[in-house]
Amino acid sequence: MSDSSTASQGPHGNEISGEARLYGPTVQAREVHGGIHLHPAPAAPERPAPPRQLLPVPAHFTNREGDVASLNGLRDTGMPLIVVSGPAGIGKTTLVSKWLRSLSSEYPDGQLYADLRGHSAGGPVGPAEILGQFLRALGAGPPSADAVELAALWRSFTADLRIAVMLDNSFTAAQIRPLLLGGPGGLVVVTSRRRLTGLRMEGAGFHQLDALGPAAGVELLSRGIGADRVAGELPAVRRLVALCAGLPLAVCLASARLATRPRQSVGALADALARNAGGGRLAALEVEGETSVHKALDESYAVLSEETARLYRTLGLLPVRTFGAMIAAASCGKSLDWAERRLDELVEANLVEDVGPESCRFHDLVRIHAHDRALEDDTDAAREEALRRFCDWCLYTATAAQERLTPVQFTLPRTYDHRPDLPLPFADDVAALGWLDSHRTQLLGAVSLAANNGWHDTSWMLVDAMWPLFLRLRHYTDWVAAHEIGLESARRAGNKAAERQMLNSGAIGLGAARRTEEATAWYQASLRAARDAGDVRDEGQALLGLGACHREAGRPADAVTYLNRAIEVWEGCGYPRGAALARTTLGEIALAAGEPDEAVDCFTRAHAAMVAVNDPHDAARALAFLGRAGVRAGAYAEGVARMNEALAVFTGSGAAFWQARTLEMLGESAAEQGDTTAAADFRTRALALFEATSPADARRLGEVGPGRG
Repeated sequence: MSDSSTASQGPHGNEISGEARLYGPTVQAREVHGGIHLHPAPAAPERPAPPRQLLPVPAHFTNREGDVASLNGLRDTGMPLIVVSGPAGIGKTTLVSKWLRSLSSEYPDGQLYADLRGHSAGGPVGPAEILGQFLRALGAGPPSADAVELAALWRSFTADLRIAVMLDNSFTAAQIRPLLLGGPGGLVVVTSRRRLTGLRMEGAGFHQLDALGPAAGVELLSRGIGADRVAGELPAVRRLVALCAGLPLAVCLASARLATRPRQSVGALADALARNAGGGRLAALEVEGETSVHKALDESYAVLSEETARLYRTLGLLPVRTFGAMIAAASCGKSLDWAERRLDELVEANLVEDVGPESCRFHDLVRIHAHDRALEDDTDAAREEALRRFCDWCLYTATAAQERLTPVQFTLPRTYDHRPDLPLPFADDVAALGWLDSHRTQLLGAVSLAANNGWHDTSWMLVDAMWPLFLRLRHYTDWVAAHEIGLESARRAGNKAAERQMLNSGAIGLGAARRTEEATAWYQASLRAARDAGDVRDEGQALLGLGACHREAGRPADAVTYLNRAIEVWEGCGYPRGAALARTTLGEIALAAGEPDEAVDCFTRAHAAMVAVNDPHDAARALAFLGRAGVRAGAYAEGVARMNEALAVFTGSGAAFWQARTLEMLGESAAEQGDTTAAADFRTRALALFEATSPADARRLGEVGPGRG
């Protein structure tokens, strides 16, 4: 009893008053009869040592300094919940284990770990099992079996604890909520193949884990097979790492395979992976007793909804690197809203990456898995329908862009197996040309896909629809390659008109690429075909092309003969636009020959005809040349004004090559007037545009140097 307390005996019993404190065995009674036996109370169970349950970190852990810095940044903001997400095999568990181990002194009350088995065959584990496991580890005694009661006890028990909790392999946000701590002193870190954006309501911070870079991949492999072996085959090592696509699981499996085969060269394994472009590559990345890439992706695929799994398989079939909701909807024959919801689920599941506005992509090994699932799960008919829908959408949309950008250009009729019912992704000329350019790789993939599957009409139609792209942006390699496929497809389809179309537009590309002899051969074949068919309009096109080839080959007199014949043929059949094209080339020949007055006459007539037929692009070409000829004829101010007017047209339409060509002519004109500052500026601007559109012209302009025409 403390000194400040008092005890008294009242008429009916004992009293304790004041600030009495009782220590040890104490007896308070009015009367005691017999002996008193005191027994010590059972000792309270000792609290167990703080649990340290985090997984060990593999010795080959490498790089990830940037990710660790990001996680530290999230923690420093006071976030009590952090979600680390990424596709299967990306290294989430290892990263978080490594990071939390480095913070052990910050959480003296323990570090807990649980595998929530989000993608296991038996399904995710329930919160009651995890809560019971955690409470026992913290010394809370045998807990209740009721999930609600357990969650309440967990929050109470952890309210004042400084603990770190790692919840590995989570499947849903609902799995996590009952496991959140009851106080501000702890930290919960979740890993998941899904993004778990629903946890944003709980104040979570998010970190997306990406693939390893090439250097980190090489370092990871080196730690598995030894630095000497890596140094001895460094080029093969880099190729192997690239084939593993930066996926740590794949690199580790390759390392394990090589470690058990010390006599096998790294190059041999890289060759094996390269040969197995499909599922064979995933099979090659398997080691007995280890989780394979294929198995990990199968687990992620198994929990997708039926419709989303269908989209996953369909996207795996397409010859594209990036895709958006429009491609997804078209290929599945569904609405944009349907496709957006399914893509959101794939992004949430980390099976596709969101890489920009309206743009997603597969990780390389995930794309292989999606393709394999399509081969296994879909019928031949279903796969063919998806691919035909993709090609038809490409054709439909490219044709709409062509009609907008070159409305006066003659085009052959289009046919579709599955005509799309989707809105166009552009509303003006600039956006239409931008769409063609940004989808160039996809369109070329569709050309090859259609040709390889025997859909020959679709193949050449796609090439024809890409004409504005080739004409204005001058991607010469693609221009020629596409027309080689298109020409063969037109011939296989037995379509003579399409064959002539491919010959003419392909020859223009060959000529623009300075492959003059090949262009001449194509034009000659076109001329023969046109005359055999009695097609005067196509005959004029071939004559125009042959004239351009002779001009390029340094035979201006022969060129003039062919060009005048083209004008005669076209005027005879009532095609003024064709005659204007020929006069534009005649004007270029006259200008190069030092006959500016004759050039002015040719360009003036060509410009007027192009305006009359509403061809703004070729009208601007004639106007730019007319301005340059005017300068050479002595009308400097008027000529510069015309070139600037043409430049504005090309800038507005996105025709980068002709912007460069007009800037080059403005520079030549300024140099002739002695304005070296303006000449240098025009030349610099032209050179920058040529480097992006026509390397050959960039070299030519670089060799000419400033101030030389």
